[in-house]
Amino acid sequence: MIKVGVFGASGYTGFETLAVLRKHPAVEIVFATSESAAGQKLSDLYPVAWDLPLTPLSEAPLANVDAVFCCLPHGASMPTVIAARQAGVRVIDLSADFRLTNAALYQKWYGLPHEAPALLAEAVYGLPEINRVRIRETNLLANPGCYPTSVLLALYPLLKTELLDASAPIIADSKSGVSGAGRKPTLKVHFVEVNENLSPYNIGQSHRHVPEMAQTIANLGGPGDKLIFSPHLVPVSRGMLSTVYVSLADDLPAAAAQSLYAETYAAEPLVWVLPAGQLATMAHTQRTHLAVLSVTWLHPRQLIICSSIDNLGKGAAGQAVQNFNIMFDLEETSGLI
Repeated sequence: MIKVGVFGASGYTGFETLAVLRKHPAVEIVFATSESAAGQKLSDLYPVAWDLPLTPLSEAPLANVDAVFCCLPHGASMPTVIAARQAGVRVIDLSADFRLTNAALYQKWYGLPHEAPALLAEAVYGLPEINRVRIRETNLLANPGCYPTSVLLALYPLLKTELLDASAPIIADSKSGVSGAGRKPTLKVHFVEVNENLSPYNIGQSHRHVPEMAQTIANLGGPGDKLIFSPHLVPVSRGMLSTVYVSLADDLPAAAAQSLYAETYAAEPLVWVLPAGQLATMAHTQRTHLAVLSVTWLHPRQLIICSSIDNLGKGAAGQAVQNFNIMFDLEETSGLI
């Protein structure tokens, strides 16, 4: 059995990670931490029939585990990752702290200096469909954000074939369930604010996931500076749908566009491309670890791709466990389907 620990277990992402791991046939959960609920059990916080003691972060026995999942907020994750790596423990970090390769860019977008710039070069961005080979060898996995996962999966087939028009904007209009905002109560996730409402937020290139997406698009040879991203909050607990509008450099027939996506993801166990004429919805992926895509052909040089994931599944915990499976040479879908 592979022994693991989970930091930040009382948040939505931490809880979801534990829920997946406790059913994983190759995993033994050694510890789970929570600063706000230390000394309590997980069943004191969530309506579950299984108990797990929550310990303070400082008491986590790193010497007793092979890997840790860091489900802490940005900034708070850095010292934990540093300590884990110094202890020789492999890390799957679900925060944003190791996604950007440039420390100055991290400080610009997250408002604090990076404490471990040397580790940025070691970290591997954990989109399995793109970086599977590097994920297998890494000791520090930067799990992608939920919005970037949905948008980048929509763009990848076009990026790898260099079909995007480098002079045209990439428009990503995304909707997320309320759990994407985290468990800490704030006004914007208050029931009265969210219910029967649809709210754009951090639009105008101000969302912190913008540099993460732009970096990956550029790394794949695409126009990262052309991304226009508009996130919205919808009154559902979980789920995510990104509608991505793209222009192409050359003519592409409708059947060829559909085939490109189907062939790109044909061997991917957790990505499903819908048949032509069907559209991806939130319901396709809620409470699963799948990504579901649909391709709509407008004319030979314009497509609309709908990309559905669960923000806590393929957008967070599910992808983290998928990456863990790759890192430890396990069946990639183990614990996930």
